[in-house]
Amino acid sequence: LLPITASVFNPSFLDLLASLFFFFFATSPNLKMQNEEGQITELYIPRKCSATNRLITAKDHASVQINVGHLDESGVYNGHFSTFALCGFTRAQGDADSGIDRLWAKKKTELKQ
Repeated sequence: LLPITASVFNPSFLDLLASLFFFFFATSPNLKMQNEEGQITELYIPRKCSATNRLITAKDHASVQINVGHLDESGVYNGHFSTFALCGFTRAQGDADSGIDRLWAKKKTELKQ
């Protein structure tokens, strides 16, 4: 075994080690969990905030996911919906309402409703 010295725990050395580790695993194309058909087989895919694109971590207990139902011409629910996820940061800043309004206006034009 190699002797552990104080230089191994140097913050700049640890930063270099972390960046090399991230570079290797982030740029390696064969590390994605996909089967032969190309379908993703990951066990956990983290959600992202629809308004800010922040990752919603497992510890973000203030985050919400909202399903907005689609209506037909007569105003009756047709069984389809759009899902929006909001992180706790967006909700704490008070930007959740305006974010949902903006996202729904964009989605509404895509759906031509």
